Amino acid sequence: MSPSLSDKTIFMSGGSRGIGLAIALRAARDGANVAIMAKTAEPQPNLEGTVHTAAAEIEAAGGRALAIVGDVRDEASVADAVAQAADAFGTIDICVNNASAINLSPLTELPVKRFDLMMSINVRGTYVVSAACAPHLKQQGGHILTLSPPIDLDPKWLGPHAAYTLSKYGMSMLTLGLAEELREAGVGANCLWPRTLIATAAVQNLLGGEASMARSRRPEIVADAAHAILTRSPADCTGTCFLDDEVLAEEGKTDLSEYLYTGKEEDLALDLFL
Repeated sequence: MSPSLSDKTIFMSGGSRGIGLAIALRAARDGANVAIMAKTAEPQPNLEGTVHTAAAEIEAAGGRALAIVGDVRDEASVADAVAQAADAFGTIDICVNNASAINLSPLTELPVKRFDLMMSINVRGTYVVSAACAPHLKQQGGHILTLSPPIDLDPKWLGPHAAYTLSKYGMSMLTLGLAEELREAGVGANCLWPRTLIATAAVQNLLGGEASMARSRRPEIVADAAHAILTRSPADCTGTCFLDDEVLAEEGKTDLSEYLYTGKEEDLALDLFL
């Protein structure tokens, strides 16, 4: 039998749409429990889905869902959400740090409040959510998976948008630190990043619209890579910044044509930090 997440409990920040929802739905098809903590409680003009519609999709896919409206920047809100998830499902096996904010403005043009927003959601949110989940993960040796990139200090990633780069690398550094800190407890902590652009609301609204969407893969490629990581032994799989296509290649899957959004393989655009 293929490895499964059946009866595993995932606590995910964000996840109302895009990559986070795709990861949740892939786990739900195994029969996993998924607690999603997100801010989007009501539909928004340019953003498809809410925490409640995501929960309905998870249950329709075969999983059990818990929708929690909350803010990853709020320590008390996160602690309460994690407690709700543990009470509902008995434990937490997997923590997915998916919530993220993006602004690609140059540092000298970025308003301080936007800098603070990215640092508080991306870095502080990863810290707060991981720390709240850690006691549960240590009980049985669980996984932390953070949607953040490999660290590359090439100036081309710092010059154009230093603040965003700092926030995403901060997510990766926290996760790699957790891998070492929690190694003896048998907890695996890894990062996952897509090789190419992924067809999400961020790409549609901020990174080029339909032209960029046509050069993207679907979120399901990241979801399948996440599933592969999360079904590995956490004691053996830790401390790595993975790329989605490399994970799938390790699983024997090299034909990725099913993940194309609308375009062709030769037209795909690399994601940031690659």
